[in-house]
Amino acid sequence: MVSELATFADMAADPAASTLTRLICGAQRGDTGASDALYDAVYPDLRRLARSRLRAGYRPTLLDTGSLVNESYLRFASSHVAIEGRSHFMCWAARVMRSIIVDYTRRRQAGCRGGGVARVPLEVEPADPVAGEEEILAVHEALERLAAVDSRLARIVEMRYFGGLTDLEVADALGIAERTVRRDWQKARLLLHEALA
Repeated sequence: MVSELATFADMAADPAASTLTRLICGAQRGDTGASDALYDAVYPDLRRLARSRLRAGYRPTLLDTGSLVNESYLRFASSHVAIEGRSHFMCWAARVMRSIIVDYTRRRQAGCRGGGVARVPLEVEPADPVAGEEEILAVHEALERLAAVDSRLARIVEMRYFGGLTDLEVADALGIAERTVRRDWQKARLLLHEALA
């Protein structure tokens, strides 16, 4: 009942949100047309999230923006998670992108598929991919410990660090004030800094 009211409120406030909500519902019911239209509608947002997460220095070398977006959408298409609207979808996408990045990083560090061999285009200066991978795994492990203490702080870090969402987008997704997000983000950064030190 509450989720229906929230969805109705989203629809009344923003016609684009209502269209997106209808596309999400259609895609989850198996409507191929709705799924294709949804992909076209959310692709720019997913690409922005992926690009912010994979900026220079934090990129597992075998994973690029397009791969991350496509893998995220494939997981959505094959999942049975009830998505209620745009903000819920973006929150879910941030969590999925985190999962994909951590999985790729773990696989790479485990030596699978060529071990430490990195594919680097000739026109790009080589970076130290291992340092970025170690940071991703360290943040992931610290985030797991933080989730045991305060799940909201962990979700905020997940959406900001792994999803690249803004304070306003996180506030909308979690249904809290933007000021609360900023305060919790500061608190979570301090706790993670201590955990990583």
